[in-house]
Amino acid sequence: MELYTTETILWSLGLTLVAGLATGAGSVIAFFFKRTNTKFLSCALGFSAGMMVYISLVELLAEAHAHLGEVYGSRSGGLATTGFFFGGMLLAMLIDKLIPGGENPHEVRGVEEMDSPKHKDKMLRGSILFALALAIHNFPEGMAVFMAGLLNPETGISIAIAVAIHNIPEGITVSVPMYHATGSRKKAFTYSFLSGLAEPAGALIAWLLLMPFLTEAVMMFTFAAVAGIMVYIAFDELLPLSEEYGEHHIAIAGVIGGMLVMALTLVL
Repeated sequence: MELYTTETILWSLGLTLVAGLATGAGSVIAFFFKRTNTKFLSCALGFSAGMMVYISLVELLAEAHAHLGEVYGSRSGGLATTGFFFGGMLLAMLIDKLIPGGENPHEVRGVEEMDSPKHKDKMLRGSILFALALAIHNFPEGMAVFMAGLLNPETGISIAIAVAIHNIPEGITVSVPMYHATGSRKKAFTYSFLSGLAEPAGALIAWLLLMPFLTEAVMMFTFAAVAGIMVYIAFDELLPLSEEYGEHHIAIAGVIGGMLVMALTLVL
């Protein structure tokens, strides 16, 4: 049985490209708005986290557990699903470790910091490191969107939307120091745009690595790992960043809203 078609592969790669381009959208927002709407960003990041956690646990992990249970038996299939789920978390954690602590893109920056005179001599180096760190950080997200798109086009769209939402403030994070250091909108946008392209690059690399031995069972192992990656991203990045941008209750409202929208998307 053919697990995928050329159209499905291109569709999934296209989803990762759209999600990555949202980083460039964040850069544009940084140029044309004088103040950062932190409450909106807080709610949006919480919304993205809720979408990611819900679809990871209810759709991807459940799908992997059901299929692997049929193939390997309930106990062995469950253990395999659990192992790959936490293995995905470990992979995301190791990628985070590659990012220097002072340059991690999880740090909040607002549009208004473009006019800040602080540490201008360090801004250029910092902005380049931010872009590189974000590119590394985007690799597993690209894989998550791509593999979800192979599983189901609707699931892929949902995850791409969740990733795109949280890529917008990351684009601001890259653009703010670069624009402040160089005064060039073009350079700031270029670095932000290129860091976002790491997502389709990650998807392409994942595809090339899996292509020689991709079976339905391997797909399910991958879905379990992707679920772990996305849950880690939600808890390690999105929720803390949502809290830092705004109030606790705004962040939680965003999480609940994201879960509700994802639940309705899956059942309607």
